[in-house]
Amino acid sequence: LQGRSQTVGVLVGDVSDPFFSTMIGGIHEVAAKAGYMVTIVNTYRDPGNELDVLRRLRAQRVDVMIVAASGLDDPIHADALEKSLAAFVKDGNSAVMIGPHEVSADLGVSRIDVNNRLAARQVAEHLHELGHRRVALLAGESNLLSMADRVAGFRDVFGDELVVRRAAPTRDGGHDACVELLDTDAAAGLTAIATTADQMAFGVLACLRERGISVPEQMSVTGFNDIEFARDTVPPLTSAHLPLDDVGRLAMDMGIKALDGAPSRVELTPELRVRGTTGSVA
Repeated sequence: LQGRSQTVGVLVGDVSDPFFSTMIGGIHEVAAKAGYMVTIVNTYRDPGNELDVLRRLRAQRVDVMIVAASGLDDPIHADALEKSLAAFVKDGNSAVMIGPHEVSADLGVSRIDVNNRLAARQVAEHLHELGHRRVALLAGESNLLSMADRVAGFRDVFGDELVVRRAAPTRDGGHDACVELLDTDAAAGLTAIATTADQMAFGVLACLRERGISVPEQMSVTGFNDIEFARDTVPPLTSAHLPLDDVGRLAMDMGIKALDGAPSRVELTPELRVRGTTGSVA
């Protein structure tokens, strides 16, 4: 491709998060085969930083921009993001957005949508079918569209009875939120703790071990995304499976194809993986 830089810029919320790092592996795989160099930049889920990174990547004249950073519930930021990407695409480049972002449908970028609400509802229905009625959900940042969708999916099933606690999407975030939860009145009658990220569930499992609470006999636990280590917990973690390496491969492929054609759109629905951390209410 004469006149092209053969480079792709990738914006991620946090490269240390397995959600993003697994996706990056898929991006690299396709990029290498197509002869593209990949520049990965952390936005740390900061709106201002995300826009600055976009500006700098545009200045480096990347051909493809993949925005894998979590979409923010922030109309002002969404408008600025849209203007920046519109200018980028107008210059003959292509962009791919992964996950929910509040930008207009006619922006001219490729989209990979993940049906987070349906996936969360599947996890919640699984717990409901097992007899769970008093359920806590440890959820990530409230300003992320994906988190709002996941909370909504659980509310579809459990309504106002759902106990929602905010926590950092990390192992320690899940552990500390679990400790705080168990030390409050909200823990009375609780039979399941769900999370919006597997790493949080790992922390919950550690917390429950420390308290001598058996899983799933006394407390069921669920994750989300089904990262590689989810199968290796004891017991193995029930989670909503999202093929993150496939998402990365698909994003890179869509980005390359859109350079010489029209942008495309795909919706993915995670599939429930039932393992050993969920059981019937005693």
